[in-house]
Order: sequence, then C-alpha cells, then structure tokens
Amino acid sequence: MISEEYLYAIALRECSQIGDIHFHKLVRTFGNAQEAWKRAKKEYKKLEGIGQKTVSDIGNDNHLKFAEEELNFCEKNNIQIRLRHLSETPLLLNECNDAPAILYQKGKIDDTLPKVSIVGTRNMTSYGRQFIEDFFEASQSSTYTSVSGLALGVDKEVHEQSISHQKPTIAVLAHGFQYLYPAKNRKLSEKILQEGGALITEFSSSKKPDRENFIQRNRIVAGISPATIVVETGFGGGSVSTAAFANDYNRDVFALPGKITDLCSQGCNQLIFHNKATAISTIKDLIGILGFNAPKEKIEELFPYSETIVQLSDNQYLIYKSIKDQPQISLDDLSQKIELPTHKILPIILELELLGKVKSFSGRQFIAI
Repeated sequence: MISEEYLYAIALRECSQIGDIHFHKLVRTFGNAQEAWKRAKKEYKKLEGIGQKTVSDIGNDNHLKFAEEELNFCEKNNIQIRLRHLSETPLLLNECNDAPAILYQKGKIDDTLPKVSIVGTRNMTSYGRQFIEDFFEASQSSTYTSVSGLALGVDKEVHEQSISHQKPTIAVLAHGFQYLYPAKNRKLSEKILQEGGALITEFSSSKKPDRENFIQRNRIVAGISPATIVVETGFGGGSVSTAAFANDYNRDVFALPGKITDLCSQGCNQLIFHNKATAISTIKDLIGILGFNAPKEKIEELFPYSETIVQLSDNQYLIYKSIKDQPQISLDDLSQKIELPTHKILPIILELELLGKVKSFSGRQFIAI
C-alpha cells in the first residue's frame, strides 16, 4: 500500500505554478507534501519568494484525481515512485538545487556503486563507437554503473556495451512510462531491466516525448553522476546542454577531441576550448581520473607516444612522487605536503608535463602518468 504522501506529492507537483524548486520550498516549510497541500493556500506568506498566484492551483481536486490514476498505473506496471524530500532519489542527484521532486523508476539502482554518465550525438561515427568500446573494455575490471539517455547513436552504444560487459546501466527517459522513445530501442530497454539496470523519468506516465523534455532530462543525466563524458557532439547538440548542467553542478566533464573539420567533434572541441571540459588524451588517463581500476591489459591509446627513460632532478622527483601517491592532488595541497610555495612548484610541474610525467586538469589538480 503506497502512503498518502505519494498521492499528495504527485498532486502538488501537477499544480500549474509548482516546479521542482517551489515543491522543495513547500515541503521544507510545511514538513511534507500532504501538509503543504492542505495549508499552503492559506499560509503562503510563510513561503519566501512565493506569492498568492503561485499557490492558487494547490488544493484543486482534479490534481488529486490525476494522482490517484497515476498511483494505479504505477502499481499495475511495477513502477516505483521516489520522492526527493524523503531522500529516496539517488544521493548525488539529490544535491542539485533543481533536482526532480519525483522520480518514476523501473528496475534497480545500486546507489553505492560509482556512476559515470556518457552522452553524445545520435549521428555517431566509427571514431565514437571505437572509443566507447575501448572504454568499456579497459574498465572491465572496475565496478560501476553507466548512465545515458536511451537515444540512438552514442546513448544506445553505451547501454549496449554496458550490458555486454555486465555493467548495470541507467537510461534516463524524456517522457512518461506510457511511451518508449525511440520505439526502436524498446527491446534494449527491456534488456536493460533484465540485466539489473533501470529506467527512470521525472515525467508522469502520460507525458509525451516533447522536444523541450529532452533538455530538461539532460540535467538528471548530469546530476546523477560525479562525471560526464561527452563522446561526440556537434555545435549546439543536446550533449552540450548536459555538459553545461554538469558544470553548473560542479561535476567533472570530459570530452573526446576530434578533427576541427569533423562535424560530430565540433561541440567537443568547443567545450575543451572554453575550458568547459577536460580533453581526453588516453583512456588510461581517463580511467585513472575517474578512480576506476587500471586496465588489466594494455590497450592502444588514442594518442600514443614513445616513452623514454628520463632522469628527474630532486625537486622534479619529489613533486612527481607526491602526485603519484595522491592522484588528483590540488596545487594548494601539494604545496602544503612538500612545503614548497606554489610559485616554485608550477614551473616544475610544467617541466614534468613537457616530459610526459604529469597531467594537469581543471581546478589546478594533477595526476602522474
């Protein structure tokens, strides 16, 4: 039996002026959705930044009837309802100020597993496909959950590679569970559930896959993981919006660079150029930054180089060893650890980068190569 809190939460979120941020403010002020439903219209002055017009639709019986129908649909179709204010939604997603108040879920999500979101164009090239295959092959020994959007192209490849490498995968939908878009991926969606993954959406069951829903969906893809990888995308592609959300949430963003003449790489190159994403130079580096296990077998790097034996100076070795012992160490922490001022460390780090011993990325953090 589903508690009445779910009924009132769905009804409250259905009100015309109540979005996710206002919903959160209401339940924070009144304690829960049921109390907000009963009291908000009369006591709206308790709500900072919310006026009479915003609460005018609360208490509408039509929304309660809608919520009853939605609960019945969910019970008949084995759909779980997750409420953010009850801390039932994924932990990292819950941290986002505009996180969905309600998530509808089919399947299982193990929130203890690390997650990585991988997105890209529907018009994937062989370059993007090869990268995805190599990434999953190289990270085979690691345990994690992949996240994508069940679209054609990159998303489809991510979900399929996850399944073939026995990694749970989460597909974030841009519509309600009465639909499955694109219809070509219906069998894939069933396979995701069979293999221990999940389908999730913030949209109630009757919501169609309208154009504007896809951008809204992208914030969930970005918010649910600590890192987002953009494989291929053109200028202004949907994946650029996912990267923008991830940056807003202070998450790591990585992009696969490509030729400036390749349309499917122009969005990635633009993200890198504007410091909105870290360029992926090798899969080995990427796996290291993500905190996954090192690949068991050496794989061909995207940009291979010949390694030469280099004799490091005392200061070079000290800094290199400190970075190697503590991957992703920040400049300030490194300075404190080895008791050298940052202005003396930076030139040495540049030398190490030129020697191919160290790599820096956004936020003045470093890893040993």
